[in-house]
Amino acid sequence: MLLHLYYKHMLGKNKKLTTPYYLIYESKLLKNLKIIERIKKACGAKFVLALKCFSTWSVFPLMRKYLDGTTSSSLYEARLGCEKFKKEVHAYSVAYSSDEIKQIKRYADKIIFNSISQLKMFYRYMGHLEIGLRINPGVSFSCFDLANPARRYSRLGATNKKALLKIIPLIDGVMFHFNCENNDFENFSSNIDFISRKYGGLFDKLKWVSFGGGIYFTKEGYPVDKFCKKVNEFSRKFSVQVYFEPGETVITQSAQLVTKVLDIVHNGIDVAIVDSSVEAHMLDLLTYRLSAKIKSEDSGYFKYQIAGRSCLAGDVFGTYRFKSRLKIGSILRINDAAGYTMVKKNWFNGLSMPSIAVKRLNGTIDVIRNFEYNDFVNSLS
Repeated sequence: MLLHLYYKHMLGKNKKLTTPYYLIYESKLLKNLKIIERIKKACGAKFVLALKCFSTWSVFPLMRKYLDGTTSSSLYEARLGCEKFKKEVHAYSVAYSSDEIKQIKRYADKIIFNSISQLKMFYRYMGHLEIGLRINPGVSFSCFDLANPARRYSRLGATNKKALLKIIPLIDGVMFHFNCENNDFENFSSNIDFISRKYGGLFDKLKWVSFGGGIYFTKEGYPVDKFCKKVNEFSRKFSVQVYFEPGETVITQSAQLVTKVLDIVHNGIDVAIVDSSVEAHMLDLLTYRLSAKIKSEDSGYFKYQIAGRSCLAGDVFGTYRFKSRLKIGSILRINDAAGYTMVKKNWFNGLSMPSIAVKRLNGTIDVIRNFEYNDFVNSLS
């Protein structure tokens, strides 16, 4: 109760904050951005935010001080990056339509094709844009086959090296996106060595090389100095500008999904039902069969399954232990709730969409957006 009174006092004018809501902490975001600043100074790499992971533009003013721009996976993301971030815009798509190509030229600085066939199809329309091509190096790091860019039969990136050699005069750079939450520096290093050996002959003809995203260099204990040295060696060896396209790495641990217990039922275990939903508000947890990051006490006597309130039987955040009983009205905070949440939230069951709030560096909480019935109706037809 005292916590909510404090938040009410700190809220911006005429704004109401009720559960469920996403709360982004600029102070925690800044911690990650400072690591990126350190890397940029040490090795000269550039960083563009992957909007597919995080597109909450209310914190772009802080992020643009440290990042060089954005990278997109669609026309709308490219436009968002151009209009809201207002720095470099890298446009990538698994496949463009001819109509999208005509429009995306208004917003992008670099356009990256996923295949040689699309590159050839649209090359003559690119005009002033720098052109890139995604390459699938055949090596990757991912704990999930679903997210493995180099999985068997992957459609992500060109694989024919002989064909690549023929189109090198048409492009300015290449992109290798081959990691997913890779916190293993030695794996990253060995894969960079592999790419250098396999494609080194191409790089001296290019301006830039992007190593994509999915590299967890903001994780506690990551050998940042070794990372910088490796990137610097590559950049100097091939005289190219190195780019990274971080998403989760930039915003990790910077937000919470704040929920409230609505009911507690018992069926072999106590089940606390909150006013949120895994299916609608943290979809990646279902997709990858993960539990939400809720603070749990190993020595806690009271065990609860925390569940969402949609009609999906498997709408479950996980099972946790607490030192005291939960009750109707208890507040539960789901940590690490920035990446792949707000960009994936949906209106399943017509459930209330979580508000989006930001705790600024000065301590003020801005309620950026509340969603209402009209938002639900207008998402349908």
